[in-house]
Parts: sequence; structure tokens; C-alpha cells
Amino acid sequence: MQINVCSLSRLEATVVATGARQILTLINAGTKVVRPASVAEDRHLFLSMNDIVEAAEGQILPGEDHLSQLLAFVTAWDQKTPLVVHCYAGVSRSTAAAFTAACALNPGRDEHELARTIRLLSPTATPNRRIVELADLRLGRQGRMLAAIDAIGRGEDCFEGVPFALEL
Repeated sequence: MQINVCSLSRLEATVVATGARQILTLINAGTKVVRPASVAEDRHLFLSMNDIVEAAEGQILPGEDHLSQLLAFVTAWDQKTPLVVHCYAGVSRSTAAAFTAACALNPGRDEHELARTIRLLSPTATPNRRIVELADLRLGRQGRMLAAIDAIGRGEDCFEGVPFALEL
């Protein structure tokens, strides 16, 4: 099965093209997200957070509660149809969530191989370090998830990320 990563502007098209029936949204509070009609409301998790790595006044730092909800959602995913993960640009929060989901669902998968695969699929991918740090600790990856995203470095600058499908 696969996890599809895209931007908000490509959400509808990605859901239609892949036949996905489950969506994970990681986006700023107040951002309007129209859930495609083919996805039931209870199969859409909306995590309100800003794309930041340190606390900032007036912004929502990705936290433990976000991670708990993300992990519960992806581990409950039946994997009969693809999962779509998106944020505003499809660059940072969504790629971190996809990386986290792949690590959670495949405990034996090598973190560096996975990060390199994400980079090959999307040269713009820049996983949010805060989300990955929280996941690394929770999943007991002993710093390997952080080291893996540090090794691939920052992706290419862009307005919108290159969408990709990550095979599990």
C-alpha cells in the first residue's frame, strides 16, 4: 500500500487519482480544507499546527498530542486504499507525517533508506524536524529518524512541493 503526499491545492485531484478513502491533514488553524466527498468525515484527521520547530507566540507548535493522534490514525488505517497526507505546500509537515507513518507501520525499515527514498521521489521534501523528533522519541528510533532527515538536508526551494507516493 502507499502513502500519497501532496499540497492542499492538489488534495482533491490526488484523492480522485489514487482512490484514497483516508486523509491526514496537518495545517494551520483556520485554513479552509474541503474534504473530498469520497472520503467519510470519520476517515479524515485534521491536525491543527503551524510549520514551526520552536514555540512562537500566536502559533501552534507540533506536540505530543498531535503525534498521538497521528499515530492512532495511521495505525488504524486498514491499508485497503491509499492514504493521502497533506499540508499547505506539501513540503514539510506532510513529508514528516509520511516519514513518521512509514516508520511506525514498518518498525524494521531503515530510516536512512526511507529518507533517501522520500528525497528521490520529491526533491522539495523537507520533513518538519519537530514532528520527526517527537516521532523518533516515541517510536524508540534512538535518533536515527533525525539523523536520516539531517542527512538528506533541506529540499529545493519551492512554492509547492513535488507530490509523491511512498510505497510501504
